[in-house]
Amino acid sequence: MIEAVAAIEPVVLQETALDVGEFKLVPALTVVTMLALFLGVGYFFRVAAVDELWVAGRSIGSIENGMAIGANWMSAASYLGVAALIATLGYFGLAYVVGWTTGYFILLIFMAAQFRRFGKYTAPDFVGDRFYSDWARGIAAFTTLAIAFTYAIGQASGMGLMAQYIFGISYEAGVILLMAVTIGYVALSGMLGTTKNMAIQYIILIIAFTLGLYATGWTQGWSTALPYLEAGPQVAEAASLEAQFVEPFANAGYYAWIALAFSLIVGTCGLPHVLVRFYTVDNERTARWSTVWGLFFICLLYWGTATYAAFGGLLYDSEVSGGDGFTGMAGQEADALVVLTTQLAELPTWLVGLVAAGAVAAALATTAGLFITASSAAAHDIYTNLYKEDATQREQLLVGRATIVGIGILVALIGLNPPALIGELVAMSFAIAGSVFFPVFFLGLWWENTTREGAIAGMLMGIFLSFGAILNDTAIPMYTGVEEAVIPGVATWLPGTSSALIGVPVVFATIIVVSVITDEPPEDVKRLVRQCHSPEPMSQMQSAEDVATDGGQDDVATDGGVDVDSVDAAADDDSTATDEPTEDD
Repeated sequence: MIEAVAAIEPVVLQETALDVGEFKLVPALTVVTMLALFLGVGYFFRVAAVDELWVAGRSIGSIENGMAIGANWMSAASYLGVAALIATLGYFGLAYVVGWTTGYFILLIFMAAQFRRFGKYTAPDFVGDRFYSDWARGIAAFTTLAIAFTYAIGQASGMGLMAQYIFGISYEAGVILLMAVTIGYVALSGMLGTTKNMAIQYIILIIAFTLGLYATGWTQGWSTALPYLEAGPQVAEAASLEAQFVEPFANAGYYAWIALAFSLIVGTCGLPHVLVRFYTVDNERTARWSTVWGLFFICLLYWGTATYAAFGGLLYDSEVSGGDGFTGMAGQEADALVVLTTQLAELPTWLVGLVAAGAVAAALATTAGLFITASSAAAHDIYTNLYKEDATQREQLLVGRATIVGIGILVALIGLNPPALIGELVAMSFAIAGSVFFPVFFLGLWWENTTREGAIAGMLMGIFLSFGAILNDTAIPMYTGVEEAVIPGVATWLPGTSSALIGVPVVFATIIVVSVITDEPPEDVKRLVRQCHSPEPMSQMQSAEDVATDGGQDDVATDGGVDVDSVDAAADDDSTATDEPTEDD
């Protein structure tokens, strides 16, 4: 496979300071060994049942799941893109760090335990059962596929850049090679093997990222023990070259910064491949601790992104631009800034290769999580729940794996000519998740009177706003040759990367208004929502539905102090009086 891809004529997409076009033996061996390890782990933990394919048999511990969350989260956008955005956008780029971490506090407080208690396989599973609607399930499955597709394009771009550096092949060949490996091991291993790999991938990427940062600081005489705290003089020097490094909103307004940060925060709470991690643990306590550990592991990397931006910017200014600054670096150079920094610092080739291998591990981990959620949406939510309810496990596995192959091919094709920078592509998927899913998830868990009509209307409104924004200022201009947004005024207030600031309030209002004017949900659905907030611990394979339908003994009222016993008694009476005739019907 590698020989066939390597035979493709190396082509550099544009002039770049990154040392591409030359095969590097030690970095190549590092990446090949790493990929072989991932495939081996995937084969060893290969799946034979759907609960292992989708939720790893709910057997993952809090620290391991936290590492998987970290690897799932530390995409090419985080590993490569955040430093690039801070270097080229300065203070404005910090919105990505703020947004991509703050959302986890909302998850920890309001959603992690509740999602685990609900106890399904997928995000569309939650939507379909909570809102008792196949239409809602179908819309959620479509949105999950769209998010996975958009998010994965950025990962494919990162893989291509790193393969270009390591193997000396063309960007296009790199995308094809590494996407093929990703497709193979995800289709083979499912969620169980993917989670085991994610823990390994996190260890690789955090060691590579941190070692590159420390080595750069040491060799340049900029830092010794803690470059994160010792980089003040370098940040000041970078600011003297580029004012936006310390001047808030030098090149962008307050609205743009707030809109972006808000979209990333709520998008974090709506990403299906993040929320499904809470279904892989045995109980709600483990779900909460998984979030804490995940945030810790994420912050270990994010702490160094701004330092990388300062170090890389100064090296680029002195070694490449000749004193003309660094914010004008080409997009390909910016996206590879972390690796480029170590190269310009003249670190050993094996160490630069290790940093590049960490980027590959980051992209593979996130892409694997995205492909799992996409395959589960297609096989479990669309094929099994909407098309063939009596589908066998073998059929579900085949459909899931076919989806992984299909979406992988599409991602690779679009990744050959991506419409935006890595970080921007990922931000678009967050805007979709925030606008479409976050209001539905939040109200579905915390307001028992949210109706299916309200949920469907809200999701359709979110799709209209988020997809419309991306088409307006990114997709249509990119692929039609237009130099600006189709409707510039709309792009100002509703940008594709941060449409959720307007989208989320509008969708919340839509759901609430429609829910108020339509019939209340069935009583069994209300009891299901209450059970999501019960203080009673759950067993490994237990869900809120199991408890709520078993006499409602653990029901907890959440509507302002209503007497629990009276609510339970009334609910039990209602179920006794109405459930059996409904089943007979």
